[in-house]
Amino acid sequence: MSESSTQSESQSERTESKADTDTTSNVRRYANYAILLVLGLLAFVAVIRLYLSVSNVIGTWITDEYRSLFQAVFNLVVLLAAGVGISYQLRRLYG
Repeated sequence: MSESSTQSESQSERTESKADTDTTSNVRRYANYAILLVLGLLAFVAVIRLYLSVSNVIGTWITDEYRSLFQAVFNLVVLLAAGVGISYQLRRLYG
């Protein structure tokens, strides 16, 4: 065998190896995205249920005259927490 054919075979093996590595990397990345999506959906459902439960607790334990005040404060806290989270994510994404 000539030296040039050995080099071309070695180069084709490296190309195939790189393609396999890229494919494996893509599969892992998409699997991570899928796991993140499922966990995000679970967290979303948990947050909605928590919000509704806290609203029920306010309705049960707080007297009628203070109920709307507590509900407004709770909604404000949720809104501020969401704003902080959105701001943090935008800074992470866009520097």
